[in-house]
Amino acid sequence: MKTTFSIVLCKFITAICRLFRKNGTVYPGNWVLKFDKHPLDDIIYPKYVVVVTGSSGKGSTVSMLAHILEGNGKKVVWNKSGSNIKNAITTLVLNNTNTFSHKLDADVLLLEMDERFISGTFKKGIITHLAITNITRDQPARNIHPLIIYEKIFESVDDDVHLIINTDDPLLNRAKYVHGGKITTYGIESTKYDSITVPNYAVDFAYCPSCHNKLNYDAYHYGHLGIYECPRCSFKRGKVDYEAEKVDLEKGIFEVQGNKLKLNKNVFFAVYYTLLSYTICDLIGIKKDGILSEINEKVMVSKRMKSQSLDGRVIEMLESKNENALSYLQSLNYIKRQNGKKTVVVGFENVSRRYRYNDLSWLWDVNFELLNDDKIDKIFCIGRFKYDVAVRLDYASIPKDKIILVEDMNDLLSMIKDYSEGNIYTMVCFDMTEIITKMLKEWQDEKND
Repeated sequence: MKTTFSIVLCKFITAICRLFRKNGTVYPGNWVLKFDKHPLDDIIYPKYVVVVTGSSGKGSTVSMLAHILEGNGKKVVWNKSGSNIKNAITTLVLNNTNTFSHKLDADVLLLEMDERFISGTFKKGIITHLAITNITRDQPARNIHPLIIYEKIFESVDDDVHLIINTDDPLLNRAKYVHGGKITTYGIESTKYDSITVPNYAVDFAYCPSCHNKLNYDAYHYGHLGIYECPRCSFKRGKVDYEAEKVDLEKGIFEVQGNKLKLNKNVFFAVYYTLLSYTICDLIGIKKDGILSEINEKVMVSKRMKSQSLDGRVIEMLESKNENALSYLQSLNYIKRQNGKKTVVVGFENVSRRYRYNDLSWLWDVNFELLNDDKIDKIFCIGRFKYDVAVRLDYASIPKDKIILVEDMNDLLSMIKDYSEGNIYTMVCFDMTEIITKMLKEWQDEKND
């Protein structure tokens, strides 16, 4: 009876939200949880409940997974909106559950989940597959340290969960010592894009989790992800079950198990989410021909890197996650590799949509020194924290005449058009991407009138 009431309440409040043209992805679940602390415990779930978590890459992975699964005829319930905390998951699950039978109407429940909310959302025994992309320094004001997030994730793991881990991350690789259930590993072999020297930016995890000796790296992909081993004990990256080989970002391809896979965007982190999507689909029984068809022939539009245009100039929308230096690093590396004159837009209106600490310490972990490049024509600083960003760029020794402060966002596009050259790269967070996308649409509509 209690579960039935929770389902009815959730669907009713969702209907009210939609009546008033609100998304209603979080609010209904918030109300349900006031009356029932564990509304998801007695739902009848499908055979596969797949959760993807980690500091970065989970949203892109889940989007590609849904694309492949639906393309292979599976009914998938997934959090397309990106809302990934307990209230949002509660809303999603209850809205897709039959009121009387309590059965979730799906072949696969597929969820991107915040690392801190897994254990409080589902009781043990519900999640069948848990994939972890990486654990890095992320939202330090909330998460404090990667080891704390590691512990939070593993509070939710029991030996019935099939764990899928990125073995290039030594912090995640310690799961081999603590998890008694099945583990599948994925990773990327050495590539021509790697560094063989210690990076000149903060590395989040550099010591062996077994004996605490400093790890030796043969190659760094980025951050602390790479090819490593402990010189003192037996801890090392080890054998990889699904390994990306022959990575070629210029051609946008790599190989796994002898199969060629296309990237939907020519960036290094796209190799990770494409590889993980392939891995999960193979593990839950999707035929390889079906997986390859959806990845290589029915290419999914990139969730994080959409292209626009401004008066004939290409705009690459590089969504970079605030409070996550490695997310920004991937955008910076991508910009660095591009040819010709380049214009960059960077800044944010809010540090976080979850809290108001406005901690900016993470800006000093971002390797903005990569923008100190002759090919960079101008850098436009936008948003409420534009002065803080400009100061960080100044400390990166970027010439002052290249840095332009945009006092009024309404002037951004005209300023870019009048004062800069080359292709445009917006290296901003999700909310600012929405604002710029809307401005571009209005600009184009005015031109067409």
